[in-house]
Amino acid sequence: MALPFFPPERDPGPDFVGLLRLTSGRADLAAPVTEASGTAQVPHGTTVVALRYAAGVVMAGDRRATAGNIIASNAMEKVFPADRYSAVAIAGTAGMAIEMVRLFQVQLEHYEKVEGATLSLEGKANQLAQMVRQHLPMAMQGLAVVPLFAGYDTARNTGRIFNYDVTGGHYEDTDFQATGSGGRDARSTIKLGWREGLPRDEAVDLAIQSLYDAADEDSATGGPDLVRGIYPINAVVDAAGYHEVPNDEVAERFAALIARKQAERAR
Repeated sequence: MALPFFPPERDPGPDFVGLLRLTSGRADLAAPVTEASGTAQVPHGTTVVALRYAAGVVMAGDRRATAGNIIASNAMEKVFPADRYSAVAIAGTAGMAIEMVRLFQVQLEHYEKVEGATLSLEGKANQLAQMVRQHLPMAMQGLAVVPLFAGYDTARNTGRIFNYDVTGGHYEDTDFQATGSGGRDARSTIKLGWREGLPRDEAVDLAIQSLYDAADEDSATGGPDLVRGIYPINAVVDAAGYHEVPNDEVAERFAALIARKQAERAR
């Protein structure tokens, strides 16, 4: 297969989505397309959170996906590495959200290979905003995707968090954010426990507690499944890059949280 060539005025450069659009002749490749209508019972993912701590950011998401009043999955992953120094979490229509994340990952890798440098954290946030905006026609049919983006800014040596709306608007949050159907409850928990300079372990515990409290109030948010050993995904992004908190560690932290709750009730 020969490599495509473009005149200067049509060269997509590091824009991978633009390259796909030009080579395929399709204008709809910026967002996945489905025949499902807004009334279809397609799986939706819910609560995801992100909070800044002393050395970077912690991002976490529950594992439940729902289709109407049915639990479609108890083991869905909602937190993904975008690249080495950033992470993206998803809420909304599950299939479309996962495809958007995959395309976002390829877009960042394509940019780096073409330009020989990585996008700034703000540039990555802007790129994701463009992809969400291009998905707006499907969102108007009830198939919305609302991501949460966070990462370690190597220029500022700090963690940063960006949240989005369905129109592609994106807004930086100084300290923490949560989205999805249980986002309000999770955000309230984080607000009570967050402080400047939070250590990594306390930040992970706070993210876990926020999801636990959200699951207690919101039926679409899944709590820990102790029988199957399924726990929320927790990831940390710092100067060393993206790394997922081991499932065994998350299980231990949930066990400690439940023990504290039981002790409080016994008083």
